[in-house]
Amino acid sequence: MVVGDASVEIDVLVIGAGPGGYVAGIRAAQLGKSVLIVDKSELGGVCLNRGCIPSKALISAAHHFEVIKHATSIGISAENVTVDWEKIQEWKDGIVKKQSGGVGMLLKGNKLQIFNGEALFINEHEARVFNDNETARYRFNHCIIATGSRPIELKAFPYGGRILSSTEALSLSELPKSLVVIGGGYIGIELGQTYAKFGAKVTVLEGSDSILPGFEKELSQPVARNLKKLGVEVVTEAMAQGCEQTDKDVTVTYTVKGEEHKITADYVLVTVGRRPNTDGDLSLELAGVQVGERGLIQVNEKCQTNVPHIYAIGDIVPGMALAHKASYEAKVAAESIAGMPSVVDYKVIPAVVFSDPEIAGVGLSETEAKAKGINVFTGKFPYGANGRAQSMNVTDGFVKLVGDKDTGLLVGAQVVGAEASNLIAEMTLGIEMGATLEDIAMTIHAHPTLGEITMDAAEGALGHPIHQLAKK
Repeated sequence: MVVGDASVEIDVLVIGAGPGGYVAGIRAAQLGKSVLIVDKSELGGVCLNRGCIPSKALISAAHHFEVIKHATSIGISAENVTVDWEKIQEWKDGIVKKQSGGVGMLLKGNKLQIFNGEALFINEHEARVFNDNETARYRFNHCIIATGSRPIELKAFPYGGRILSSTEALSLSELPKSLVVIGGGYIGIELGQTYAKFGAKVTVLEGSDSILPGFEKELSQPVARNLKKLGVEVVTEAMAQGCEQTDKDVTVTYTVKGEEHKITADYVLVTVGRRPNTDGDLSLELAGVQVGERGLIQVNEKCQTNVPHIYAIGDIVPGMALAHKASYEAKVAAESIAGMPSVVDYKVIPAVVFSDPEIAGVGLSETEAKAKGINVFTGKFPYGANGRAQSMNVTDGFVKLVGDKDTGLLVGAQVVGAEASNLIAEMTLGIEMGATLEDIAMTIHAHPTLGEITMDAAEGALGHPIHQLAKK
């Protein structure tokens, strides 16, 4: 199809089909809008195809492998446990294909038009969409920009060959025997730990004084212990300087307190953050959309940019770069376009690291709450004292609840331990609904479950713990 100068009319143009874009498109269509969604890659975006979903598949596979190898403590022995890397990759790719196909089915079922290609603004109400085979010009009443982000590339470590971004690290054709990870944030730790479980010798180079610098040390310490147990070498205050690669390996040069070191491995994985996709071929300036610091677009509570009929969501706007935040903003933007009084009004957003053990947090930490002048009281309960955790052989970790003593309200929660990513949902709902710690303590939790740890932490904060001795 080739369309000349005439523009095709559309209610809503959505640029990007990730967890922000496809959700925005579906919600707008549900509200009676005609929608065109444009993405140059696979439906589902980075999260589904090259991020959240494939990485969790590999993390899960590595976890199963480790459990099988070390099940002797519970009376199960297995000999000659091996990894079929090609089959693991096929399994992971199958999950991605199924998920992406599901998104396509949802889009078509909601009668969205889908264009596999790129979008380029012509002016504030028109855009050209194109690929190698076709081009068209659309006039839109509203637009939602949801172009996401990409890995930051270091000048001294250009991606290619044996220098990997998180994207390439998820699709290696071979299981590396050794790996250097530059960056000890959540992506670096998740992938580094995964490859270590598969048997790779992993070295993590982190520029700050500890891994997972965005989390309090009491949360990252159990992960650090597990890394050590896996044989992962963590070098803190390390500054990567450059590298030399051959067709067989790569040698990284780094400094610690001015002293130079070198390390050679099969691959080097660079995980130093992500950059918003607001540069390049979008031509935002032709639409009048202003781009601010670090490439982020400022928006109001309705997700509107400085051009009121153009919205922006997800990684390209200020705030945490999380898929679930993008999906939330997507619904707000679509409903605002439809005339509904929707605004961004969440109290908290949960954050999760799929490390081993998992880390999850929501709301304020104890330190943050005290800094805000809150009269803090806390409750903390260990996994090791929970019957279900013992029966699952996952006794490392704890749940910590942070409350406001003057009101009794729950203001924050942190979890490190098995299934932390699932447990945090209860605390998130509690803060959103204005629950007190007494509400949590008085809620009947099924037994035996990991969820009881949250109840026990609340009881401890209130001064009447049942499954641990009260502090004197």
